[in-house]
Amino acid sequence: MSRSAHPAGPRHADVLPEGRSVASAAPPADPNALDPKVWAQTVARNADGVVTVGGVDVNALAAQVGTPAYVLDEADFRARARAWRTAFGHDADVFYAGKAFLSRAVVRWLDEEGLNLDVCSGGELATALSAGLSPDRIAFHGNNKTPAEIRRAVEAGVGRIVLDSFQEIVRVAHIARELDKRQRVQIRVTVGVEAHTHEFIATAHEDQKFGIPLAGGQAAEAVRRALQLDSLDVIGIHSHIGSQIFDMSGFEVAAHRVVGLLKDIRDEHGVELPEIDLGGGLGIAYTSEDDPREPHEIAKALTEIVTRECESARLRTPRISVEPGRAIAGPTTFTLYEVGTVKPLEGLRTYVSVDGGMSDNIRTALYDAEYSVALASRTSDAEPMLVRVVGKHCESGDIVVKDAFLPADLAPGDLIAVPATGAYCRSMASNYNHALRPPVVAVRDGEARVIVRRESEEDLLRLDVG
Repeated sequence: MSRSAHPAGPRHADVLPEGRSVASAAPPADPNALDPKVWAQTVARNADGVVTVGGVDVNALAAQVGTPAYVLDEADFRARARAWRTAFGHDADVFYAGKAFLSRAVVRWLDEEGLNLDVCSGGELATALSAGLSPDRIAFHGNNKTPAEIRRAVEAGVGRIVLDSFQEIVRVAHIARELDKRQRVQIRVTVGVEAHTHEFIATAHEDQKFGIPLAGGQAAEAVRRALQLDSLDVIGIHSHIGSQIFDMSGFEVAAHRVVGLLKDIRDEHGVELPEIDLGGGLGIAYTSEDDPREPHEIAKALTEIVTRECESARLRTPRISVEPGRAIAGPTTFTLYEVGTVKPLEGLRTYVSVDGGMSDNIRTALYDAEYSVALASRTSDAEPMLVRVVGKHCESGDIVVKDAFLPADLAPGDLIAVPATGAYCRSMASNYNHALRPPVVAVRDGEARVIVRRESEEDLLRLDVG
């Protein structure tokens, strides 16, 4: 790979366009260091300074599968899944949120590590079933499940369907009756909690598309109707307050309100529903400034919150379910890119263009998400420069990493890696500009294998029947 120098870009003393000093985002003391907070467990640098994962260096991976590529640390994924399972023990259920990232290999890992699976579309359900996961370990979510999706889920015998509206209560009940089944269901409620998260990923305030509001007695009415239908077995209440959350106080308020609903149900119907699902949404470290909680801390906090609220309401403590997705998949993967154009803008920053972009990571454009980045194919003693890592697409908002520091001798042909891209990046990837979606490569114990192959031009043209 080329190591030739290019004209030097602006240094860390420069001023950003909006007028704030870059001193507020000073370069790291050791630009070659890899912060374990944001990188997968087996990521390191070898004696030559090349980033490795699972004992395989990124230069070899790039030669094998090309770039861009999602590189997944299988041992880390399994360890995180196992940590969640262990933290909650046998008195609770852990449902991996498949929307974060799902493939048949992932389903098999979840099965082997003892986790259940939450799906929210017919395609995710098909993936789970094709990988051999027992249907009774699947929960089916979604705010607008089609009749065909519901029928397939009921026929397959999924363990629970989360009902999201009054119409869906009737829809699921009708299909279950037609199939002569009694379907286990939970009612998803919105509890009016404003989680500290981006507007588009907050999911518990009333003014949004998910769930049935507690306000005005709507959730109580939904439970009332569902309990009257013989083809439904109402097993509990579901609540999800948002995503990328670090503060547990939102969960405390949500649990208080959900338990209040359980008490009202007990008082009106003489029924104590046996389950409560508090959803997912726990944050991960995208940058060194993020400080996520460990699974055992989260399990302890949630269990204590629910137990305390139930004791206060004189209810038996229900079985708790949680749905970590990002918290398992996110930190396990980095995206490997090759540097193309390096464009210094005097007095501003240097733009580093890579061979991917918003087609493989839309989160920066969609949520204003922040990421870290590192030179991966080598180390460098060059002075750090302020960069913006951008993609190759025809959008000015095609940004991968907004502001970061990379060595001033960065050149075309270098490989850079963006960590914590295991959640939602491949799931939300697109073919914008007819880009080919990258492969997912799982690495473990010195071996790399493709678990989702790179798309080909033939794949694109096969769908074009005009």
